[in-house]
Amino acid sequence: MQRGSDRLSVRRDDEMKHELRELLRSGHPTRTEDWTDPEPPAEDDPEMYRAPMLSWTSGRPSSATVRQELARSLTRHDFPAQPSELVRALRRGNAPDALVRQVSRLPRSTRYRNLLALAEAVVGGE
Repeated sequence: MQRGSDRLSVRRDDEMKHELRELLRSGHPTRTEDWTDPEPPAEDDPEMYRAPMLSWTSGRPSSATVRQELARSLTRHDFPAQPSELVRALRRGNAPDALVRQVSRLPRSTRYRNLLALAEAVVGGE
């Protein structure tokens, strides 16, 4: 039969589990030395999980940047689609307003078959 520890008795193992149960459930670090805990992000640290999209006013972003922003909010199931359908999907995906505006300015009659075609149209200003 497997016990938690070979050095201690079964009774002592159970006592230690009982003592540590609330500490482990708390979600706080259980280490006594602060230097072993990961450092929280500072206020001025850049956001790594979602970098902001380049400003549309400072010039057109590259096709790769637009593709990346579109891919955060759209899936392959959203294509083929017209701009009005894509605008709804972008809003559902919480896309940046500047990107939604650019897609809404595209010709209404055009159907975009994939994300690459849409990104090229947004950057090209079709």
